Amino acid sequence: MTEPRLELSREQILAFRRSVGALDERLPMSAESLRRAAWAGLPDSMPRAALLSIHARVAGADSSTWEHPSLVQVWGPRFSAYVVAEPDIAVFTLGRLPIDAAGLRRAEDTASRLKGFLGDRRMTYGEAGRGLGVGPNSLRYAAPTGTVLMRWEGARQPVIWMIPRPVMAADEARLELARRYLHVFGTGTPVGFTNWAGLKPRRGGPVFEALADELTPVRTPVGDAWILARDESALRAKAGPPAQARFLPSGDTYYLFWGTDRQLLVADAKRRAELWTSRVWPGAVLVGGEVVGTWRRAEADLTIEAWRRLSPGERAAVEAEAASLPLPGLRGPIRVTWAS
Repeated sequence: MTEPRLELSREQILAFRRSVGALDERLPMSAESLRRAAWAGLPDSMPRAALLSIHARVAGADSSTWEHPSLVQVWGPRFSAYVVAEPDIAVFTLGRLPIDAAGLRRAEDTASRLKGFLGDRRMTYGEAGRGLGVGPNSLRYAAPTGTVLMRWEGARQPVIWMIPRPVMAADEARLELARRYLHVFGTGTPVGFTNWAGLKPRRGGPVFEALADELTPVRTPVGDAWILARDESALRAKAGPPAQARFLPSGDTYYLFWGTDRQLLVADAKRRAELWTSRVWPGAVLVGGEVVGTWRRAEADLTIEAWRRLSPGERAAVEAEAASLPLPGLRGPIRVTWAS
């Protein structure tokens, strides 16, 4: 790795991530804003997580915003449900297309069989799997071809259908996926990209090599990394004021990290274990730009586990943010309980 010539502080990196992710100031509601909110995709494997990620970034989001005509659902990294902007289907599908012969053949063959069976029909992936005589989960191998869209309500099986293959070349989609990763996270490494994108080990290195002319090496508090050269001035810029409070759902892109990258966001190992659990992750509570605790919800009851004593003003801001969550199907207002 080239010797880093730029040293970035934790504060610079996190301020950049919040700014790029519109977590300091919400964007006005528009298709363009929704695309920016979904620039690195919106994980949606926890029912309506993508909606809450949008709410944290775009003003005026309501319980149906995840269904905006500019947005679609795909099987994205690690075959998780993702909400992405319609123009970006290729990035989040073809960008993950296998390059090994066996993996590529499986993806293409599965897509071809699925197309032959579905035609122009829509049906649950369970019905499609039974019709093809295969386990429905195996149909997800067709996702990286960019020809399968889905709609998942959360309580039932996804409904799937076929679309024409995107025109972007897989190699370019893979490079753009890496650009999205670096831009949204601010700094990154080939290993971090591989983990985030759900690629096979060692796939990230060649991608970063292909992007070499667009990258700048940096040193961060958790080790050497890379940034997009075009982001350097923004990373160096003075940070704006952070939002008083934001609720991030389980798996939100802002804290979708592995390994040492997690230390940058949460220094305390005990607290890291509480946020990145071995099972379903809780949501994260941001106050003044810092993760200060976790949250979980059961219907309208929302429980917050604070990691430090919050001032009366901070607690009021957190409770106001909780009350604004556009959750569908609730009977009555959200009720906040403080666990500590």
